[in-house]
Amino acid sequence: MRIATHGLTKIYDKKYQALDQLTFNVDLNGIFSVIGRNGAGKTTLIRILSTELLPTSGTAFVNNLDVVKDATALRNEIAVVPQEARPLPWLTPLQTVRSYLMWRGYSYRESKERSKDALRSLGLENLEKVKNRKLSGGQKRKLMVATVIASEAPIIFLDEPTTGLDYVSRKEMWEILSRLKKDRLIILTTHYLEEAEILGDRIMILDKGKLADIGSIDELRSKIKFPYVLRIMSDNVDINEDGVEIKRVSNRQTLVYGTASKIYNLVPYLVTNKIKFTVEQASLGNIFEQYVGEEDGGDKNEKEDW
Repeated sequence: MRIATHGLTKIYDKKYQALDQLTFNVDLNGIFSVIGRNGAGKTTLIRILSTELLPTSGTAFVNNLDVVKDATALRNEIAVVPQEARPLPWLTPLQTVRSYLMWRGYSYRESKERSKDALRSLGLENLEKVKNRKLSGGQKRKLMVATVIASEAPIIFLDEPTTGLDYVSRKEMWEILSRLKKDRLIILTTHYLEEAEILGDRIMILDKGKLADIGSIDELRSKIKFPYVLRIMSDNVDINEDGVEIKRVSNRQTLVYGTASKIYNLVPYLVTNKIKFTVEQASLGNIFEQYVGEEDGGDKNEKEDW
């Protein structure tokens, strides 16, 4: 599966530039995580790639189909769960998925069978006849994912599918998406960096509508200035080492960012003084901060994110 853009630009109201000459090429079966701060253009990118929104200029192709010229053909290849998607409260999960499939052209009988299989795969089989309004937030998000699973579309767009879910529900969704990605391309936007790191086979970092970088977590880590983190658990530590960056998180914890050699130069001092510490590879959160600054808490709504 392939996604490619060249000079992709989107300007709202002739002044707000959500995407700025965005050019990238990804050839992948798996999960493509897209991350960025508020206003980075994540949702705008998803809406253009899924044929919901026209670009101001530039081109975009999904599976070699032009998102503008070949929009009708492309819609048969994709399935989308927008950020704001919610199931109709007066329907049941079975009715929700079945009606979606019939809208896509499946027969009544086939849509019913596919709906039952999709709900079963997400652990919702015991709720298929319960009104959607009685479902929990996590169950409703699973239901929306069930609709796109049932379609068997080879390309799935998920715009922040776990927003608002508790940690346990998010982990359940991660397991589901990890199972789904075989033989599919899943384009996932999220403001949970842990989620993007765990799920993303490839990760794209957007910054103010521009491409900051793209690659696997290991590829991104290899490009940053400080690929290792020394976590020191002590209220009394004195670090004097050139070429590192020190961040005091609290009175009991200090983080030191640096290269492997710089970090391990500090280990003898810590061991001698019996100071507790761990050495870790930089997380996606650390990488993200080094590319675009500290994370600001994620998107709040469509207008902020564009």
